[in-house]
Amino acid sequence: MDLRVSYDLLIHGGTVALPSGLTRADVAITDGRIEAIGDLSTAAAAEKVNARNLHVLPGIIDSQCHFREPGLTHKEDLGSGSASAALGGVTTFFEMPNTQPSTTTAEALAWKVRRAKETSWADFAFYAGACTENADSLGELESLEGCCGVKVFLGSSTGSLLVDDPAVLARVLRSSRKRVACHSELEARLQERKPLAQKVHDHPVWRDEECAVASTRALLEQARAAGRKVHVLHVTTAGELPLLAAARDLATCEVTPQHLTLEAPDCYDRLGTLAQMNPPIRDGRHRAALWEAIRSGLIDVLGSDHAPHTREEKAKPYPQSPSGMPGVQTLLPLMLDHVHHGRLSLERLVDLTAHGPARIFGLGQKGRLEVGRDADVTLVDLKREHVITSAEQRTKVGWTPFDGLKVTGFPIGTLLRGKFVMREGVLQGKPGGRPVQVGALG
Repeated sequence: MDLRVSYDLLIHGGTVALPSGLTRADVAITDGRIEAIGDLSTAAAAEKVNARNLHVLPGIIDSQCHFREPGLTHKEDLGSGSASAALGGVTTFFEMPNTQPSTTTAEALAWKVRRAKETSWADFAFYAGACTENADSLGELESLEGCCGVKVFLGSSTGSLLVDDPAVLARVLRSSRKRVACHSELEARLQERKPLAQKVHDHPVWRDEECAVASTRALLEQARAAGRKVHVLHVTTAGELPLLAAARDLATCEVTPQHLTLEAPDCYDRLGTLAQMNPPIRDGRHRAALWEAIRSGLIDVLGSDHAPHTREEKAKPYPQSPSGMPGVQTLLPLMLDHVHHGRLSLERLVDLTAHGPARIFGLGQKGRLEVGRDADVTLVDLKREHVITSAEQRTKVGWTPFDGLKVTGFPIGTLLRGKFVMREGVLQGKPGGRPVQVGALG
């Protein structure tokens, strides 16, 4: 029997995703922290949430988002992007530096942190963008409030950030004290093959498998020489996976739900440039290899790579059309549907979206349902059928490549530090996001 007078909130009767596995239990929350887990049926609470027939997951952590503020707020801003996150069950996001201006200075980082404190519906951290000018001082940027690490664009994508000189990358790796996250495509090969980009179906021909493999091979060689850990973002090719498997002491890696769900050429037939992203959606051989890497445990995290552009921008003739698509609100629904169809277990999904990000980024208070940790919780109904629509997307651009897709499994509640920020598809309260502390690496 629980003799405590009262908790702030009691989630009772649900199936809880603990680090040890799924179990029927109650979760008690006070002052924004998890205070008890177990049979708390006799406990009192100011509010009780009936979670019968629901699964209680650690709050989802999306470690790759582009929320476009400052400078590109016609596409997205920290308020609208984080609202999309909360509606999708995401409680913490890491945001990318290719805004205008780029997040390459202490002043730019501090501006984002201040803005997010005012407008974010989820907790947050920001990547510092690596460039020639700051390559020797990134450790100083990483020590500042709200910085989750360094982002390196080894190949050109949206924005002007680019580190394609091995000597500059070596300086970045020496300077950084947190995990260096890398967009891994070989810039020289991108430039060489650009004339091949005549129609959107050519996107994976232009940015081909070797473009990614050669870049990741060189990155791992440099990381080993520097003795620094790296995180390879949005892995898309079968050829990169053996390289990453041989470097488990050195590198972690991410895939996106888009690359696990869409497949060329069908996606380009149906969606045209709405399916255009970097690195590209590839054919079934690569998709199958990514799924095998998920099942084998090689992949560490899932990230949405939420990268919105307006329909008008995407309607430009290829390749002038920008690469990127929204994804933070659909990350969890897509992956719950894959769970429903038996492609991965719910426990594996929890590791990819909560335990894994917390582990590799050193988030001591996030990512696990344990006593003393932040009470970030995502409530899901594994049996709920839902048709994803563009109309329901909170992103400013108002579209999703998954419009009309019926999924089974859906988030119905998002709690940030013990407070509902989303309930049955409706935002609750007001923005209250805070910067998270990301651990340094040895």
